Amino acid sequence: MSGCPLRGGSLTCSACGRVDGKKPLSVREWSCPCGVVHDRDRNAAVNVLAAGRAERLNACGETVSLPA
Repeated sequence: MSGCPLRGGSLTCSACGRVDGKKPLSVREWSCPCGVVHDRDRNAAVNVLAAGRAERLNACGETVSLPA
């Protein structure tokens, strides 16, 4: 089993993609300059879901897109 390749998912804005700076775990909400206010855990979940839905290569090397 491999580890999760998504690092900093809670600090990447799920709206615009900007990566915000490091924050202590005690910071549960943060605001992106694009104007969106994020709950750290929910934002990470949205980013993990988006990464899972990203285009992948199948066993034959062909591109596969999963439905939204």
